[in-house]
Amino acid sequence: MTDDLLARHRAVLPSWMPIYYAEPIELVSGSGRRVTDAQGRSYLDFFGGVLTNMIGYDIPDIREAVERQLATGIVHTSTLYLIRQQVELAEKIAQRSGIPDARVFFTNSGTEANEAALLVATNHRRSHQILAVRNSYHGRSYAAMGVTGNRNWSASGLNPLQVAWLHSGDRVRGLLARLSADEQVDAAVEDLREVLATQTAGDVAALIAEPIQGVGGFVHPPDGLFAGWKKVLDEHGILFIADEVQTGWGRTGEHFWGYQAHGVTPDLLTFAKGIGNGFALAGVVGRAEVLESVPAVSFSTFGGNPISTAAGNAVLDYLLEHDLQANAARVGAILADGLRSAVGGLDCVAEVRGKGLMLGVEFVRPGSSEPDPALTNRVFEAARDGGVLVGKGGLYGNVLRMGPPLTLTEEEAREGLAILVDAIRSAAGVAA
Repeated sequence: MTDDLLARHRAVLPSWMPIYYAEPIELVSGSGRRVTDAQGRSYLDFFGGVLTNMIGYDIPDIREAVERQLATGIVHTSTLYLIRQQVELAEKIAQRSGIPDARVFFTNSGTEANEAALLVATNHRRSHQILAVRNSYHGRSYAAMGVTGNRNWSASGLNPLQVAWLHSGDRVRGLLARLSADEQVDAAVEDLREVLATQTAGDVAALIAEPIQGVGGFVHPPDGLFAGWKKVLDEHGILFIADEVQTGWGRTGEHFWGYQAHGVTPDLLTFAKGIGNGFALAGVVGRAEVLESVPAVSFSTFGGNPISTAAGNAVLDYLLEHDLQANAARVGAILADGLRSAVGGLDCVAEVRGKGLMLGVEFVRPGSSEPDPALTNRVFEAARDGGVLVGKGGLYGNVLRMGPPLTLTEEEAREGLAILVDAIRSAAGVAA
């Protein structure tokens, strides 16, 4: 029973691991975009294991690719031997990255990918100074946590890096919130110049930034901001790391990578989550000159193993063959336009934001910009009761996060939209 499993969970797992819902659920099966819990209740999954089950559940192409590899008897060899699946996937990612003369290093998670990128960048520049963005999240390990600009996810004040912080693209609150898009870009670039002049010794290694902040509640700056930043970075030889753990693989709809909305090319790009569709697969891709800046032998025991890269190849092939980027744009517009039309005008909704199938709704106390996490939680529970699983996030826990599989159909989008609208209006006490 679920109650017994919850008690066992609490008895052996740490309390700082969050678990969703007042009455937590165990998901026992899935197909397409739907999952079923241990009580037999079916849900539309609009969160995809935190944007990880990118193609959906029980997809034959991916299952068969993994089964073919399992049938060889080789689950693991380590990278001390050639791994055909790894090489083939690295070739595809290097080609799709947009980075010239690219090299790829595989890891198991986005945290490890960002840690590797920071290792490479600090070695290349011979500096431990990093620029990061407020409200960001880059992982739970030592350095990755050090560049995370969200106190809720910073489990330690200790930091191996010297970090200087830039403003985020928040349009609801903060110093830059009330500016137009062009004014915000200009102010952010001016802020970068001032930070470099006042908070650093000049020889900064890199700037790391998410095109859309995931844990931060899908906050994102105006398109073109990264171009403004990169012009300044290039003047100083500072590297740019694009954290594409959540924004990659066409999820934003308009581009394959989030960084492409800004008209720049990063020196390093980190990826994870969706490329494995549930299998542990992540990595960093960057210019050879930069990625080769590791002055010792290093490898990842399980990173890019035969099973995960077999899945990764199948995921990427499926993604491209079915043009899921275009689907994300088309179906995401149904959700975004529908939410803005139905609830965007409510005085408890500060903003409906995001791109493609990466959407957030921020809730505030009526007539103010004060976060309302209690309302957010009521909407969250009501959506589950209605049959849709979503996520939560934002600096104040007041943002509903949606990142459905990129295979979501128009019919499923409309079904989920109706449930979400009902959940928001009922939780806010608005008549239907």
